Amino acid sequence: PGDKVLINGTIGDHGMAVMAARNELNIQADISSDCACLNSLISSAMEASDHIRFMRDATRGGLGTVIAELARGKDYGIHLKEENLVVNEGVRGICELLGFDPLYVANEGKVVMVVSSQDADKVLHAMKKHKLGQKAGIIGEITADYNGKAWLETLVGGKRIIEMLSGQQLPRIC
Repeated sequence: PGDKVLINGTIGDHGMAVMAARNELNIQADISSDCACLNSLISSAMEASDHIRFMRDATRGGLGTVIAELARGKDYGIHLKEENLVVNEGVRGICELLGFDPLYVANEGKVVMVVSSQDADKVLHAMKKHKLGQKAGIIGEITADYNGKAWLETLVGGKRIIEMLSGQQLPRIC
């Protein structure tokens, strides 16, 4: 409990870019895949701290599935804040139009990390200095509440359980 959850930027870009291209959607939105090689960003983060406790890409199932899997069966919970999640305007618009939840849309250039509370700001700073981490942020924390569960504090102050993605939200991308 107290460890922070970080991500290196916006969510849902890749899945919505693929969806728009595959279905030849005639939508005027600035959307492009976030596909990127993360090794240098991760190296920068690891140089900033020896207290990175968990790291994983947020590809299949998106951020929501990663967080739900991380919490499942554990003696801790995970609390994310919706206000700290960054979704590009175009991605948000297409998700709303087509009924997708950006929390479960695939990413190809995002890494989710759990970092000790004392080093979270150092890791965040290292990520923000990197080209692939300019929109990085602390999006939540590990808590002693709701063991084995993850939840999202919504913009209106409610709590929403983050569950595993059931089935596939989008057709398999890659």
